[in-house]
Parts: sequence; C-alpha cells; structure tokens
Amino acid sequence: VNSSEGRPALHTALRRPVGDKLKVNGVDVIPDVHRVLNQMTELVGRIHDGLWRGYTEKPITDVVNIGIGGSFLGPELVSEALVAYAHKGVRCHYLANIDGSEFHELSMKIRAETTLFIVSSKSFNTLETL
Repeated sequence: VNSSEGRPALHTALRRPVGDKLKVNGVDVIPDVHRVLNQMTELVGRIHDGLWRGYTEKPITDVVNIGIGGSFLGPELVSEALVAYAHKGVRCHYLANIDGSEFHELSMKIRAETTLFIVSSKSFNTLETL
C-alpha cells in the first residue's frame, strides 16, 4: 500500500504474466491490466503505421506527454533509455511545467494537426496537469 496516498501501489501488476492473480478488494486485477496493455499496444501500432490520424486526417508525427512528477519523469526516462529502439517517424515530447513558456516553446516545433496530446495523471486531481 502506498501509505502517503492510502491506496495500493499496483505497478507490479504491469509485469505479471497472463494467468497470474493479484486481488484488490477481492477482485483479480490482472485480466484488466492485460486488456489495457493490449489496447496500448494496438494504439502504438496504429500510430507507428500511420493509421491513427489527427483532425485533418494526417498521420501523427508528435506525441506530447503532459504530467507532473512520476507522470512526467517515468515516461521521459523510459523514452530516453529506449531511444535506440524508437520508431523514427514519431517524436516524443514531455511537458511538466505549468509556466506557459515551456508549452509556447514546444508549440513552435510541432503542428497541432499531427500531434497527439496525452494528459498523464494517476488521480486526475493534480491541478498543474489539468
């Protein structure tokens, strides 16, 4: 249990194999975890294949992760660590500052019509992210 937040820390469920069991309040969460992981894999494949498109029907070229703390640092760290395996047609960007200057600087490098924005938050109670 994450004692500072009063809820289970379930990041380990992401690494559990199909068929394993992890119960929270009597409910096995592993099937739902794998369902969402499969959905994420499908979404990434569609972006890489140019099938996920922006509002003008052009393929996505940039993904912007907006998050604070672990919702920013974790994804950025993984991206940097695995850059050698990255899909060359999609650039990843990370915003963690509520100051508009960081967003303004990034907006000069991307096109809204081909950018996917991801708001990353565990609770969706973080005002800086929203």
